[in-house]
Amino acid sequence: MIIRFFHQMGSPRYFYNVAGKLVPWFMVSFLITLVFGLYYGLFVAPPDYQQGESYRIMYIHVPSAWMSMFIYVVMAVSGLISLVWRIKMTEIVVISSATVGASFTFLALATGSLWGKPMWGTWWVWDARLTSELILLFLYLGIIALHSAIEDKRVAARAVSILALVGVVNIPIIHYSVEWWNTLHQPASVTKFDKPSMDISMLIPLLTMAISFKLYYGAVVLMRARAEIVERERNSRWVQEMVEQEAK
Repeated sequence: MIIRFFHQMGSPRYFYNVAGKLVPWFMVSFLITLVFGLYYGLFVAPPDYQQGESYRIMYIHVPSAWMSMFIYVVMAVSGLISLVWRIKMTEIVVISSATVGASFTFLALATGSLWGKPMWGTWWVWDARLTSELILLFLYLGIIALHSAIEDKRVAARAVSILALVGVVNIPIIHYSVEWWNTLHQPASVTKFDKPSMDISMLIPLLTMAISFKLYYGAVVLMRARAEIVERERNSRWVQEMVEQEAK
């Protein structure tokens, strides 16, 4: 059953139809979790004993940083599948994810800068975590630019898949930079069970926001993938029939 499902999802027509049914569910779930996470993070969670109210930007910054790495890993895995098995849908997932990943990376850098000013006394430092995250943004932008520069979309897909695979080495650098080097960026406290760790009243809205951002990514990447499918398959019979039906 699982093999059959993945085989079907490799069909642009099948993927287009399934994605159209999933998008509304993703969007509604995103809005519900977003409202819950923001409300509890901004108004219910207690102030931090050291940072006071300024820490609340964490509920945007941390999930954005997580998503910036998560999406790039998704792109790298999809790129590997497209290079090895030449599945068209994984090619589409790579490029459909790039803009969303770049947006989350920029948001992580911007909110990190806003958070860093009161904590560190400066908007930016060439910290290992910040610098590697900035490199990640350049990788996203490079993938977007490379795909736009190559007219043949199958050739472009192979090129961006290779770049995504090469750039994935930056992900463990981002994740472990605070452990490998002496950096200003604080170490992880979400996954720690010893002290100091995050209080449950702060952790729940943070994880809710992380789920919300993943639901948003799912909705947007499916919508972008559907648009890319129509563009690539515009001369196929099923797309022409669909357009004729919608025109009636």
